[in-house]
Amino acid sequence: MNRIVFTCGDINGIGPEICLKTILKLYNPQRNKFIIAVPQNVFSFYQKELNSALPFEIQKSYKKFNSNPNLISVIDIGNSEIKFGRPTAASGKLSYKSIQTAFELIKYGYADAMVTAPISKTAFEKAGVNFPGHTELLAEWGNIKNYAMTFISKKMKCALITIHEPLILVSKKISKEKIKSVITTAKNSLVRDFNITNPRIAVLGLNPHAGENGRIGNKEITIIKPALKELAFKNLEGPFVPDAFFANKLYKNYDMIIGMYHDQVLIPFKMMNFHSGVNYTAGLNFIRTSPDHGTAFDIAGKNIADPSSIIEAVKVAETIIKNRRKFELHKTI
Repeated sequence: MNRIVFTCGDINGIGPEICLKTILKLYNPQRNKFIIAVPQNVFSFYQKELNSALPFEIQKSYKKFNSNPNLISVIDIGNSEIKFGRPTAASGKLSYKSIQTAFELIKYGYADAMVTAPISKTAFEKAGVNFPGHTELLAEWGNIKNYAMTFISKKMKCALITIHEPLILVSKKISKEKIKSVITTAKNSLVRDFNITNPRIAVLGLNPHAGENGRIGNKEITIIKPALKELAFKNLEGPFVPDAFFANKLYKNYDMIIGMYHDQVLIPFKMMNFHSGVNYTAGLNFIRTSPDHGTAFDIAGKNIADPSSIIEAVKVAETIIKNRRKFELHKTI
């Protein structure tokens, strides 16, 4: 059985709605134990909105955790007024507290994986939370130095060298050490988490035409190629010309695509997988997945949010739980 804890995300966005819709669709006590860290009044609101009759238990603390898989465990993180469509200090604090609670459930062995609903970075700032997002926050809590933001779908997997950086800073943030760290983390994840024995990895260039032999920038020559040469992994290729790589559908030949910056790989990824893509933090010592979209403040509270991406996030978490168990079993034999 898999024990999966959901964070509620920003309560003024679609996070609680898509979490409960997912629990309603996937509820199966023989397969999963579901937990959600959310304000009790927010959960109650969506219970009524969605006409949910699922059995649940409200708990004030994870310290007296009920492991009964027949019950949805609702960890109450404190009531709050819902202000649909507005990032507020209160919603930022609660989304942060929900992540904290889920992390502690993982840390103390009450959950196998965390599925995080979308947060608002604006609300984080209003609440005084000084992290750009889940990835950096969870890596620090887990004391993980080498991690990678990855995106998972049946059509393509990709990872980022730089994450949420302004374009003017991207070039300065790229180094041989960072490239080697992300590629190594991605490769290890493909083996351990996705059961791909000899993964094929493609690396994109930074500049148009991958620098055109230094005529349009030299990062490919001075940093990217030397990093790949130092790694010397089997089935590691690049740097590829980014636009031609996707136009010729070369991504189909590889298990992982490594992009230099956010939109370089997220634009093609979301064009192919907008309702089914999953964000996964590779390299953590625990499992965290999420939908690959944001808070959707514009449709919050209207009961029209599509839960497809977070449903896929649960399925990817289940796959990784299974593969990690197999991997650890084989290590001990």
